[in-house]
Amino acid sequence: MKKYAGIGFRRDIANEIIQGEIVKPSFIELAPENWIDMGGYWKKKLNEAASIYPVTCHGLSLSIGSPEDIDWEFLKKIKNFIDEYKVEVYSEHLSYTKSGNAHLYDLLPIPFREDALNHIVDRIKRVQDFLGRPIALENVSYYTPVAAEMSEAEFVSRIITESGCNMLLDVNNVYVNAFNHKYDAKSFLRKMPLDRVAYIHMAGHLQIEPDLIIDTHGEDIIDPVYDLFDFTTQMIKPVPVLLERDYNFNDIEKLQVELATIDRICSKNWINQHHAVA
Repeated sequence: MKKYAGIGFRRDIANEIIQGEIVKPSFIELAPENWIDMGGYWKKKLNEAASIYPVTCHGLSLSIGSPEDIDWEFLKKIKNFIDEYKVEVYSEHLSYTKSGNAHLYDLLPIPFREDALNHIVDRIKRVQDFLGRPIALENVSYYTPVAAEMSEAEFVSRIITESGCNMLLDVNNVYVNAFNHKYDAKSFLRKMPLDRVAYIHMAGHLQIEPDLIIDTHGEDIIDPVYDLFDFTTQMIKPVPVLLERDYNFNDIEKLQVELATIDRICSKNWINQHHAVA
């Protein structure tokens, strides 16, 4: 069976990933901010892992929706890092994390408005020109819309299309948002520019109220999210798929079961097609 699924390179499971005896990903993902300028023991561990697996990067600090100018010094470090590790996919969040001097350490929702859309499209183009490559932007989970003038589907689709960037399609986020905001997940997916999907995230979530799900990245993937993933992969070309797990690493065998389940669904729907990473 062809392998499509990767996993985040977390320090808690770094040795298990490097050894590859239980958890067997096809690639690793990391947040470059957590590794840039790193030296010593963990730099050696990263280099060891990168000698075994292809590396993708999922950033945390670009803050594409912020009102102030892009942090070009930070972006220069990102460019050097992705060049050093031959990163094939550099992705970020369609959100913002800072305003002025305040770093908010959270992924805050961007208003679904025309002025915000135009602002972000311009910023994406400038980032891509600087990096000399397309970036992939993720549809994020959000818990309340802010001054919306259009639907989430229109907002996300237009940003991807008008900026020329790629899409990181987070299937769990689609499921979470559809549940919380009471829209049809499959209808949302059909409105996305699926030809621009370059990367997929799969993750678990936690239902804390009858009408509220929180995107946690620490729980097992549930069957309805696998079903939505199955639906999605029938409509797109083969791309790398990340099992996104930020904590709860006690059961390594269970992580491998999730990787294998993702691979099985991909192989069923992408048989005889070329894999973009491995």
